[in-house]
Amino acid sequence: MAEPSDSTGAPVTEGRLVIGTKRYSSWSLRGWLAVHLAGLKVEEVLIPLAASTGGGTEAIKAATPAGLVPYLEHRGVRAWESLSILEYCAEITPALWPSDRAARAHARSVAAEMHAGFRALRIAMPMNLGRDDFAGRGRTPESLADIARIEAIWDECLRAHGGPFLFGEGFGAADAMFAPVVARFLTYKPDLSERSTAYALAVRMHPLMERWYAEAGAEPREWLLDRYETLA
Repeated sequence: MAEPSDSTGAPVTEGRLVIGTKRYSSWSLRGWLAVHLAGLKVEEVLIPLAASTGGGTEAIKAATPAGLVPYLEHRGVRAWESLSILEYCAEITPALWPSDRAARAHARSVAAEMHAGFRALRIAMPMNLGRDDFAGRGRTPESLADIARIEAIWDECLRAHGGPFLFGEGFGAADAMFAPVVARFLTYKPDLSERSTAYALAVRMHPLMERWYAEAGAEPREWLLDRYETLA
């Protein structure tokens, strides 16, 4: 079925999603995945991140309530913070969370832990989808402790639900929350278990991740930031 369009032939949208540079913006990736998994018809507004800050460019501050990305407007609803956007998308597409109540509580718990934690990993291994030569970097005691906890979460979920994704066969909200971690692991190549490696590959090969990576790779070189390219 063709997408609905207006009299000019342009696709009809029901709002907009404001995100940052796809090469670097891990939180944007989470919100973008949620919106696309839920099938929301929104305009994508991409604002390049500034060199001096991780996300608070003046343009982003002017475009979003919290001055950060992602930010969603849809059918009169305004939502910001990735986890809030995920929950809103799950109201439209409930299958983003597991149907079983206990599994759903577990999925929400690990997603919330990802949202609130792992600061050491974020700092030591910032997301950069354009580099494959950072192996071994960022291995501080604190970031390795974060990685160990993430692997424990993944192992528990994958054992309980059979994979290939955290809560079974479908890529869901919890996977969207951990997708930028997968991207970090592919860039920095920490030592991972066989199960974690297989999960990371499954996430990376998902069609939406393929699309995000391709679009990140097509961004202008003028958007590259030294702080992420040199880890200075």
